[in-house]
Amino acid sequence: MTDTAPGGPTGGGPRGLRGVLRDRQVVAWALYDWGNSAFATTVMAGFFPVFYAALSAGLSAEDAQFWFNIALAVSGVALAVAAPVLGAIADRGGARKRFLATFAMLGVAMSASLAWVHGDMWVQGLMIYILAQAGFAGANIFYDSMLVDVARENEYDLVSGFGYALGYIGGGLLFLVNVLMVTQPAWFGLADAASALKWSFISVGVWWALFTLPLLFVVCETPTPDRAGGMRAVREGLAQLRETFAHIRRMRVVFLFLAGYWLYIDGVGSIIKMAVFFANRILELPQDALITALLLTQFVSFPAALFFGWLGRRIGPRNGILIGLVVYSLAVFYAWGWLDSGGDFYYLAVAIGLVQGGVQSLSRSLYARIIPPSKTAEFFGFYNMVGKFAAILGPLLMALVPVLVAGADARDAILVLIGLFVLGGLLLSRVNVDAGVRAAREMDGSQP
Repeated sequence: MTDTAPGGPTGGGPRGLRGVLRDRQVVAWALYDWGNSAFATTVMAGFFPVFYAALSAGLSAEDAQFWFNIALAVSGVALAVAAPVLGAIADRGGARKRFLATFAMLGVAMSASLAWVHGDMWVQGLMIYILAQAGFAGANIFYDSMLVDVARENEYDLVSGFGYALGYIGGGLLFLVNVLMVTQPAWFGLADAASALKWSFISVGVWWALFTLPLLFVVCETPTPDRAGGMRAVREGLAQLRETFAHIRRMRVVFLFLAGYWLYIDGVGSIIKMAVFFANRILELPQDALITALLLTQFVSFPAALFFGWLGRRIGPRNGILIGLVVYSLAVFYAWGWLDSGGDFYYLAVAIGLVQGGVQSLSRSLYARIIPPSKTAEFFGFYNMVGKFAAILGPLLMALVPVLVAGADARDAILVLIGLFVLGGLLLSRVNVDAGVRAAREMDGSQP
């Protein structure tokens, strides 16, 4: 990989933990995760579902849920299909940072625009939310791909974990402030909870935009040889994508990893959705308890992601992921057999928080090792495409278990998630990281 700046990722001698985490490019890159995670916590997980329910009060519950699911599905599939194409074009044009900025600003503008949605404007609210999600997910393709611009190969695990850690704490901090704004509006000089909700959406846009600036001004994108511009970048990007498909059979390691990743990350996504079901339907916990559990997961995940970054550096990312999948499997088994109170739910939130960021960050850093350095945005397009199709198989299997298995109920159905973790882990255990690194370098035309 080419140096991006004096003393950059490939310059100088080995760097210790402090040296890596004090590098200005590493910090600037990770701060983007601090900023955009506010959308994931305040908007996606926290306030928009309740906000949409109020906007669509004139519809039946079934119709409101139907249009919500349709909108999410259509936008998700469109972005998933477009992701590798956009990545290939960005690679050939040397424009990953510009693509990131474009999608991020879309997300910023749409997040803030939710403040002006009111009454029965459920169609407008849903469309703005979908565009904000597209900005969030689209920017992440290029953010993930820039890991190789700020870190050396032996630092990927640590730096990736650092990004996730800052994301959990940054998103959690703003969400805590936003929750206080809505529950105690007088503390902030606001008239009521409705006004606080609007200012919460605006605060997400400002927070996200502010912490995108360090990446845009400090991080140096690795120079692209024979960089293409304009329509030439589009033509050559599409040609590069066709070439990748033509040679992809040589990259068995990448496909083996993505197959395993799809299975176990589907289990991870399903658990996130399942937690709400258990808290509401089985434990009958109030809304404030759900918010407390979400905040607990965020703040536990901060040190845990840092720890997994260190662990991946010591024992390898593959082994670190496998440890996380074992913990996930035990957590599901615990939820099936013993989860029956609010206290148990908080224990489960802590357990999930301990491994959620680690599994995600080490998956990203392992994948960065086994893809061609000159095609990171394109290949992270595939990675994010797989992620977009996650949390589909798990819910489907959970829905079928009570129908197909005599005597089984919704609680029994969660055991199928253990199967996803086991199968995904088995495929991951067969990933030869060293062979993947060699194949990626050969595909890039460099020496192994």
